[in-house]
Amino acid sequence: MPAARAGDLEPVTATLDAVLAKAETENFPVALRLLPARTRRQLLALYGYARFVDDLGDLAPGDRLAQLDWAESELDLALEGRAAHPVFVTAGEMARRCGASRQPFADLIAANRQDQLVTRYGTFEELLGYCRLSANPVGRLVLAVFGRSGPLLEQWSDSICTGLQLVEHWQDVAEDHAAGRVYLPKEDLDRFAVTEGELAGTTVSPALRRLLAFETGRAKALLEGGRPLVAALDGTARLAVAGFLGGGLAQISAIEAARYDVLARPVKASKRKVARASVAELVAAAAGRAA
Repeated sequence: MPAARAGDLEPVTATLDAVLAKAETENFPVALRLLPARTRRQLLALYGYARFVDDLGDLAPGDRLAQLDWAESELDLALEGRAAHPVFVTAGEMARRCGASRQPFADLIAANRQDQLVTRYGTFEELLGYCRLSANPVGRLVLAVFGRSGPLLEQWSDSICTGLQLVEHWQDVAEDHAAGRVYLPKEDLDRFAVTEGELAGTTVSPALRRLLAFETGRAKALLEGGRPLVAALDGTARLAVAGFLGGGLAQISAIEAARYDVLARPVKASKRKVARASVAELVAAAAGRAA
């Protein structure tokens, strides 16, 4: 593997602690401290795997496709209890304890392969197809951690996870463009008369502001469409998923409060606002179930 440039992460040699440290930067609480220790370990193992694979696709120097191939080989070893890299060791332990299947783990690798080959999306449906690989598998694995499954639960989970992925894309428009990727669908750029060049600026034009308001509304609808999942769960599962949903909705509120200006400065909800939104989802779920 080529040596990393100064400041680059070399994910194949990254320590588990270095990967997990990134959990603090996410829009939602990855593993609430209120959760039982065993559950927190399993959620952190899942996060560590997903974050590590994303870093291979986004930050690794050299041949990223080759490194993703290595990751898939290490995944197979992990599921057999024979992995060497600590990120895969913990992910394999989590999969075996929870009875999680290989497919969601493999889909996350496939999403990062797609990122190496596809840098633009023509339609919103194409973007949703990408989210089915890059986001929805995480929700399926979270359900496995809590021992829950079923078509309706998975449908609601997918809605939340796709919404969370879209929120991240909209807040990172400038960063993604600088990396050579545009997730705003071409059909929507054309519809709102926005050029790709505007994504490299520091000022949001009225047209781009309208486009981001439209796309943020789509993400919000998806998050709200998955809201029944919180009420359908109970105990620590409900607590965890309310945190994911609350984090996404709080981030949308932050983007709205910034009037969709995601170019001038990073837009991110405070931990306090995430906590408030998560508690509101818990209260709403309890009231709905009681009714």
